[in-house]
Amino acid sequence: MTERGVGETTQERDCLQIGPSAMRWDKDRLIIDIEERDIRLGIPWRRRVKGQIILTPELLNDRSFKLDPQGRHHWQAIAPRASVEVKMQQPDISWKGSAYLDSNQGSEPIENGFQSWHWSRAHVAKQVAVIYEGKRRDGSHFASALRFDSSGTPTEVELPMVAPMPYTYWGMERQTRADRGHASVIKTWEDSPFYARTALSARLWGEPVIAIQESISLDRLINPVVQFMLPYKMPREAK
Repeated sequence: MTERGVGETTQERDCLQIGPSAMRWDKDRLIIDIEERDIRLGIPWRRRVKGQIILTPELLNDRSFKLDPQGRHHWQAIAPRASVEVKMQQPDISWKGSAYLDSNQGSEPIENGFQSWHWSRAHVAKQVAVIYEGKRRDGSHFASALRFDSSGTPTEVELPMVAPMPYTYWGMERQTRADRGHASVIKTWEDSPFYARTALSARLWGEPVIAIQESISLDRLINPVVQFMLPYKMPREAK
């Protein structure tokens, strides 16, 4: 990912172009074309990262959810269940698997509205469960558990118990929801000073599941030290 300015961004009804990379809807598929160059600490040259991701929704949901009383922030699980095909040219890797597509939108930066956020998704029998919760900037909490049926229709259900998880290497606090308040980490996929992504095992509404969980600390994100570090991980080419 490269941070770019407005001059390098164009948006149409079914297409978003950011620099040389773009995503577009082609009939019932979302196609993402990647044309980037990586950045590595202490290494002056940047390797090319080129390829394509094709996401095909299996369920579609058109309902969005308001995350704050003022309606400044909304979240929508566009495709609670999907299939994905990744075909990279550089590096030369490819794979297929299950996927998920959601969207956050707001009239202000996300860090203005929230201090922290925890999210998880799992297949529960033939349905998809999504649980999200967090702490708003004013100190109030929000939480919801949704189950999407075979038509993609969401239904709010009772929240399972809080299941604390071990802190990451960077000291990120992680949390999810599960039966009896218990979940086990399978693997930490992403660990940064302000964000973590984890695969975990748990039980939800009596079903054993493998879930994907994310935690983000917006307080850490806006910390001046983290802001200073970000360009060493994510290039900035704003114009």
